[in-house]
Amino acid sequence: MGLTATLRPYLSAVRATLQAALCLENFSSQVVERHNKPEVEVRSSKELLLQPVTISRNEKEKVLIEGSINSVRVSIAVKQADEIEKILCHKFMRFMMMRAENFFILRRKPVEGYDISFLITNFHTEQMYKHKLVDFVIHFMEEIDKEISEMKLSVNARARIVAEEFLKNVLLSFGEDSPRRLNTWAGSEMPRSTWRELSRSERVAGRGF
Repeated sequence: MGLTATLRPYLSAVRATLQAALCLENFSSQVVERHNKPEVEVRSSKELLLQPVTISRNEKEKVLIEGSINSVRVSIAVKQADEIEKILCHKFMRFMMMRAENFFILRRKPVEGYDISFLITNFHTEQMYKHKLVDFVIHFMEEIDKEISEMKLSVNARARIVAEEFLKNVLLSFGEDSPRRLNTWAGSEMPRSTWRELSRSERVAGRGF
């Protein structure tokens, strides 16, 4: 898969940081006896936490990697260029997080300021290959932009079809006096170029005026 000039070093930096952060070990709580909780979540002992690392591609795309002695939390901010992408990203992430148990390392709620978060503990690294966990996160980052772009194209295509069908029905209902009556219905005078563009689909479909 071809990567852009800015995406490749971005993913390489995330991969290298994750590989270094995933040096985890089993560590029981120093506060509660016989408890073993992800220290990056409970944050009860500051000496067990590593310095958080933020890797940014630009203002909107960044990754926050928070490490500790027995767990790592990875939070990802996805590029959202407009309102449609924001809605699609929110819906897609919500769909995944509602099924977090199927992804094992997916957190049900992202860290504030990010779109999705993963929590990797020492139990995950004991049961799974460490490099495969890193590959999964990197692959997710590679594919998420493409998925949102494809969904956006699909939404725009469906919206275009709906708009065309709506206009066809409106034009047919107005009959031969379509230009004047449509201008009255729209509440303003429609430019001739716009009218020609709207009526073109009717002529192609064999429904000329």
